[in-house]
Amino acid sequence: MLIFLCLGMSCNFYAQSALKVELSVDLSSEPLEYNQMIFGQFLEHFHRQIYGGIYEPGSKLSDEQGFRKDVIDALRELKVPVVRYPGGCFVSTYHWKKGVGKNRIPVYDKSWHVEDPNTFGTDEFIAWCRKIGAEPFICTNAGTGTPEEMSDWVEYCNLNIGEYGRMRIANGYPEPYNVKYWSIGNENYGAWELGAKTVDEWGYLVRESAKLMLSVDQSIKLFAAATTDENWTVPLLERAGPYLSYISIHGYWDFMVEVNKPADYLTCILRTTYPEEQIQRTIEILEKTGYDKRIKIAFDEWNLKNWHHPGHGRHLQGMDIKARDGNDINSLYTMADALFSACFLNSCLRNSNYVEMACMSPVVNTRGPLYVHPDGIVKRTTYHVMQMYANELQPYVLPVSIESELLTVKDRSVPAVDAVVTCSEDKKQLALALVNRDPQKEAECSISIADINNVAEAIVLSGDSTEAYNDIDNPNRVVPKTEKLRIKNGKITIPAHSLLIVKLTR
Repeated sequence: MLIFLCLGMSCNFYAQSALKVELSVDLSSEPLEYNQMIFGQFLEHFHRQIYGGIYEPGSKLSDEQGFRKDVIDALRELKVPVVRYPGGCFVSTYHWKKGVGKNRIPVYDKSWHVEDPNTFGTDEFIAWCRKIGAEPFICTNAGTGTPEEMSDWVEYCNLNIGEYGRMRIANGYPEPYNVKYWSIGNENYGAWELGAKTVDEWGYLVRESAKLMLSVDQSIKLFAAATTDENWTVPLLERAGPYLSYISIHGYWDFMVEVNKPADYLTCILRTTYPEEQIQRTIEILEKTGYDKRIKIAFDEWNLKNWHHPGHGRHLQGMDIKARDGNDINSLYTMADALFSACFLNSCLRNSNYVEMACMSPVVNTRGPLYVHPDGIVKRTTYHVMQMYANELQPYVLPVSIESELLTVKDRSVPAVDAVVTCSEDKKQLALALVNRDPQKEAECSISIADINNVAEAIVLSGDSTEAYNDIDNPNRVVPKTEKLRIKNGKITIPAHSLLIVKLTR
């Protein structure tokens, strides 16, 4: 496949078959600064995310604390702003006190049916976050735990007094961790979650937990597990809304729990509008309850594919633990995953007056952007999307209007091109993130922006096919490429199945 970006040559050869797209940017509007936490990540005690993932004492690639140095370097490139931990379903039976101090107690993980050695706990998580430059975001046990246990965790992390503040000091950490972000629970609305709660129970539990946690540290920001279902989230907000800064929603759109077979490219791409629909429904709930000016949205677990763990949630039969290795088959992570992720981030950026955080699930192994093996790492297609957004965009969002031909399969259609426009505070520097969803056709995009130069820098992420992926023996099959882009008559060409970031100066 030939890919070019009008690099000093005519694009008329493709004009007949190219998709037609018109993009208008309102430069007169006030730019909206978005929160970098939209580029966050998630880490759970599941399979090889921690042990054999970020943490591998004794490895030639690890530092003196047991943290994989190649992983640290790769995540620094992503400028990861925040990491949510320790779950996920794991947290609903996790008791943090057994994972601190010198005498760690191995525990049987009732969520994932394995023994966790507890050698990686709160102190290690904080130390690792400091190494990669991310804010720690702790999710508490609202399944089998208690409000007091949650508040004791805040004390351990943020105070120098009291039983647990002194415990941290005695463990060798004299300075408070000052953990700002705390979530009450994880998916406690779901029957699969151990310690699931009813609608009636949930709002009151969140309220009482919040009161205790804020009694320890009034500066923290509290989250609570929510859904786009009014029947769950409205009662939550009515009872606990005054104490919350965020509500958390989750989304996976290619269901692979039982069978590790991904949907095809077009099926995945036709679902790229679903995250924004979830966001809009959540905004409607916030508006209905009057909390739209006070409480923000955290999409703190998201990925195209959910995790493969056959048997989970069906407690009358065993779980196939060995099958979880199937999450780490790198050929599963193709341009479908990359472009879905780009469209997800665009949805968050477009709605960044409400969405302030999003955590890709997870950060390494399983479905994460990094595959970690004993001899190194592989940067999957989604890694490069996260790297491009974290490093190439400007810090403000401008309103954009897109008129695009449709990509249609049977009775389902989506616009062939998705876009966001970011800018510097003075609107002199622009960065456009353009996604061409079409698997075969280039898109000819007309951009109505006054006073732009006719040559720009462009970073393109594509592949030799929609099924292209990176693996140990071919780690650079899908990587970003930087080119000079010539804008002819206000038009640029976006290659098929690609993400293109165009950097302009006015």
